Amino acid sequence: MKKGLITSILMLTFGSVQAQPLPVLPRLVVMLTIDQLRTDYVEDFAPLYGEKGFRRLMREGKVFANAEMPFAGADRASALAALHTGSTPSVNGIIGENWMDAQTLRPVNCVDDPQFMGNYTNESTSPAKLLASTLADELRIATDNRALVYAIAPFREAAIFGAGHAGNGAFWLNEQTGKWCSTTYYRDFPFWLDEVNGKDAPDKRIKDLTWTPLYPPERYTCLPGETKEPFKYKPIGKAPNKYRPLTRTPLINDEVNRLAETLLDKSGMGRDQVTDFLSLTYYAGPFHSLPTGTQAQEMQDVYARMDRSLADLLDMLERKIGLQNVLLCVASTGYVDNTAPDLDLYRIPGGEFHLNRCATLLNMFLMATYGEGQYVEAYYDQQIYLNHKLIEDKQLDLADVQEKAAGFLVQFSGVNEVYSAHRLLLGSWSPKNDLIRNGFHRLRSGDLLIGVLPGWTIIQEDGASQHTVRAAGIPAPVILLGAGIGAETVRIPVSATRIAPTLAGAMRIRAPNACTEAPLDL
Repeated sequence: MKKGLITSILMLTFGSVQAQPLPVLPRLVVMLTIDQLRTDYVEDFAPLYGEKGFRRLMREGKVFANAEMPFAGADRASALAALHTGSTPSVNGIIGENWMDAQTLRPVNCVDDPQFMGNYTNESTSPAKLLASTLADELRIATDNRALVYAIAPFREAAIFGAGHAGNGAFWLNEQTGKWCSTTYYRDFPFWLDEVNGKDAPDKRIKDLTWTPLYPPERYTCLPGETKEPFKYKPIGKAPNKYRPLTRTPLINDEVNRLAETLLDKSGMGRDQVTDFLSLTYYAGPFHSLPTGTQAQEMQDVYARMDRSLADLLDMLERKIGLQNVLLCVASTGYVDNTAPDLDLYRIPGGEFHLNRCATLLNMFLMATYGEGQYVEAYYDQQIYLNHKLIEDKQLDLADVQEKAAGFLVQFSGVNEVYSAHRLLLGSWSPKNDLIRNGFHRLRSGDLLIGVLPGWTIIQEDGASQHTVRAAGIPAPVILLGAGIGAETVRIPVSATRIAPTLAGAMRIRAPNACTEAPLDL
């Protein structure tokens, strides 16, 4: 009797398991990364939206309202690399858009590569500096190169990291010519893109484009401040990069949509049973990196226009592929790139931090301690690079030199903390140290990383824009929309590096090779 009961239970159990079919594979996975998208703005600006953009995503999708980058100092390049590899700069190698090359002592860009010429651009580009596989790479491997993988973005690094090492093609806007460009690293520069550049590239329409508010000024009341006269910007600047302003306005998102629609029509993506991957990038940051307080109306209009762009994208995917066959992931780069208001006007404590002065005084201190020599080889982006050969020739202990230098630098005004490479690689663990360590790469980062106090402005001697330090986090969303994904809003913080394994699981492929995170619960 007992044996028969157990057998019946097992049969019912396995029968119910077998009766549950696996989720249908999406024909197309769309990874839409929106540069500097903020959850609070998405929610606060809701009165400006229609029903088919943000409202639809928030209503029908699974929303993770607080996705955090698990490393310090994120910018667009390092965030994009983290999203597509599921790993931090300590492993994937992308510590920023630019860094100091320790061999040449010159700044290098994260996607520069002299081995590959450009198509419709003078820039030489490849993903060679990205040291981990991406979602796109793993999909190509899993499908024996049958999956189609393309990326479209306003920015070069966004397109390159989206297409990965193994993609079919990556296209971004040439800021000098206003045409879509690529690199000979990818084999596919399709004939139809030549036609687009000849007849329908952004430069053909830019002369007639003006960014003005969608709505009357009295509707822009979501941010504090007085309602002002409607703004009016021409999204074209001065040579050589006269089309750069276009990439910092919401108008670029419609240009991305326009090229994406042509790509879907011409490439056949999403038309068969093999899952394809399309990486798109929008822009949601401030115009000319100005503070939000000085352009409250503009920021609200960015989201109002982006809402329409999202609605157009969803409509396009419905018409071309069918949304039941699409998995859409909307993610943010999770940082904000803007300058500070006049802190003196508001009497907020702060000051100016000059890295070149720190480097000069540090070298004098090290000479007084260890004897004559050029101990500081270079400095860049709050990092100082020591002369390892000199230290070795003098038979000094590198870790000792780093720690003494850190002890000297921490006494400077405006310095909050100094991290030595030795401490980050071999020191004790703490949550704060872990964030710094995750953003540090042992072959690309400096010997000393300087943490500057909030409210202090970092003065760049190389002509780059000034940056005022803020420690406050930026709430960044992740939204997943697709068949079988239940609508829900999750406000518990999650790591943004969990997006890659989540999408990999939906495609039934391996996660990228440097990814150690668990997928998000869908």
